[in-house]
Amino acid sequence: MEIANSSPHIPVMPEAVLHWLAVSPDGVFIDCTLGAGGHARMIATCLTENGCLLGLDRDPLALTMAREKLKSFSNVRFVHANYSELEQVTRETNWPKADGILIDAGVSSMQLDQPDRGFSFQTSGPLDMRMDTTSSITAKSWLSQQNEDSLATTLRLFGDVGPARRIAASIIRKRDQQQLNTTDDLVTAICDALNFVHGEPDEIRTVFQAVRMAVNEELQGLEKGLQAAIQTLKPGGRLVVLTFHSGEDRVVKNTLRNASRAEKLLRPDGRLLSVKPALVRLLTKKPVLPDAKEIFHNSRSKSAKLRAVERLAV
Repeated sequence: MEIANSSPHIPVMPEAVLHWLAVSPDGVFIDCTLGAGGHARMIATCLTENGCLLGLDRDPLALTMAREKLKSFSNVRFVHANYSELEQVTRETNWPKADGILIDAGVSSMQLDQPDRGFSFQTSGPLDMRMDTTSSITAKSWLSQQNEDSLATTLRLFGDVGPARRIAASIIRKRDQQQLNTTDDLVTAICDALNFVHGEPDEIRTVFQAVRMAVNEELQGLEKGLQAAIQTLKPGGRLVVLTFHSGEDRVVKNTLRNASRAEKLLRPDGRLLSVKPALVRLLTKKPVLPDAKEIFHNSRSKSAKLRAVERLAV
């Protein structure tokens, strides 16, 4: 979930999520990104004692909050894990094939709203940005390992930053002067690079986004998680994915589209060896968007896109 002005406890596109998941009372479901537990509570409320829900999150604090929110539901299980580890988690917990899986990609409002997590450029905090606070790689340590070329590449790739080289040079210079320790320091480095801009440069937001995504390996984890989720669904099961910026949505669109197409395997001489059948059926040809009413009441939903697929019997 991206930038937030609303309460982090309000789930994004709740009716659409339940509709496309097609939650059945006795079904098996997985919420791969618990966050504060909003979507998970909606799903759990729909289940009978014969249904069950597995909740994952890489953020230990999110797990603690979700456990509290869902403590009245005895059929919910919690695991500290990234959704890229979904196959391993289901294997180790002996979790059955799922009727529905939800992935809510990106950073959560809850994380953005905590200055000590270092995600937000609007409040001063350490250069941390870890979604999983048990990880050893912080934004500061990641930036300490970058050169100007690699940092500029990251800024372009994950933030669509135009003056990437100019900003990267400023960040590296400030780092080498031992002046890159806080979110304020990173903002200063960006502003120094763009001192001809009047007011707050838009690049502050996109640079923070790019560094965060690199530190947490978000797009790599998203693609792996999508592939694992498809394999974890039972025939007829549904995968619903929420994204909040173009990079995430591009990964989701391409991964789900590829999984919906048969793949021809060829011999070295070009003759057809076999055909690998499609794994899923696209349920949403175009992304589902929030309506104006939701955007008015929950500004976090403004950039949300929902895509859904159904697992085929292969």
